[in-house]
Amino acid sequence: MDLDEIAAAGDQKAKADQYRAVLEQAVASGDAAACRRFVDHVLSDAVPLVLSRQLLLAFAQSLPQLAPDVQRDVSTYALDKVHPRAVSYEEQVSAIREQLAAVYEAQEEWSKAAQALAGIDLDSGMRLLDAEYKLGKNIKIAMLYLEDNDAVSAETYIKKASSLLAACKNEALELQYKTCYARILDSKRRFLEAATRYYELSQVGKRRIGEHEVSGEDLEQALLSSIKCAILAAAGPQRSRMLATLYKDERCAKLALYPFLEKVYLERILGTAEVEAFAEGLATHQLAKLPDGSTVLERSVTEHNLEAASKLYNNIYVAELGALLGVAPDKAEAVASRMVMESRLQAIIDQVDGLITFKAAPEPLQQWDRNIAAVCQAVNAIVDDAAAKGIRLS
Repeated sequence: MDLDEIAAAGDQKAKADQYRAVLEQAVASGDAAACRRFVDHVLSDAVPLVLSRQLLLAFAQSLPQLAPDVQRDVSTYALDKVHPRAVSYEEQVSAIREQLAAVYEAQEEWSKAAQALAGIDLDSGMRLLDAEYKLGKNIKIAMLYLEDNDAVSAETYIKKASSLLAACKNEALELQYKTCYARILDSKRRFLEAATRYYELSQVGKRRIGEHEVSGEDLEQALLSSIKCAILAAAGPQRSRMLATLYKDERCAKLALYPFLEKVYLERILGTAEVEAFAEGLATHQLAKLPDGSTVLERSVTEHNLEAASKLYNNIYVAELGALLGVAPDKAEAVASRMVMESRLQAIIDQVDGLITFKAAPEPLQQWDRNIAAVCQAVNAIVDDAAAKGIRLS
């Protein structure tokens, strides 16, 4: 029957059955034009809202039967047509967007898939959505953006997910969240934080979480990622602590990367050949160019070698330091001055003589004693001041 003839019929149940028959015929034919006509009619004033919602949901559920290109076409068309009245069709819009995202994902158009899901209103007051559903969608969107190396967009949605974690006790989603967050930190070159997150993931243990089986390969990959990020992190005490944790982990001794980790941990100067071998296993963003023209790895190796040199020499001329690090003298001085200012290197730079004098970092216990002495002196000063003002402290 013609769609207008069905609309003119009086029996609502018969109308619904006839509309579904037309929908099945349009989907079976794979005709995009027929599907678009059905959407136009269903959203017209000729169809009551209650019936319109049922038919549009049936349309969304029928989409997987269409060819991918046709499905993309009619899904996009339906979303454009329903947009002015989206508040009245939130469930239907969500179903269409999920099917459209699945098509984009299958075709590896990651950002388009993420944008399709991001169009779902998760904060609507019209529908009651549980925390688990919202958490799952935000994590999924973030992971899709990460596939296109869009860490900025991914971070937006992982932050939304973080606020939902407390209300959700789904262990599988929590694991996905931790994995996604570690990858975002890695992509944004916050390597020290990423190394910590990856190391936590490597300690999950082989077991089934939800539908996912955590394998030994997954744990090894997380451990390798932790090592790479720790090595790429800015030289300093925090990096040294992370390297110590990894070096003392028995699992690391079995990895091919262990000799390089050992040399970094023991603060030995790294050679060009071994650095190049290490670079072969790094991701694109870990080899990205920095504003000064060097790569992330080159900066990390230069800072590491400078810190290693501080253990070998009491002092060294800037020109000799540049030759040791394989960089120009002015760059060696710039790296050293930055590390000194950030309290990552104990040294004095004499620019007149072009000499860098390294100072030994204070022993932890000696620093602890000095801190306690400073607190005691501050308390005594307060007591003396109070006594001078006639205030008795019990």
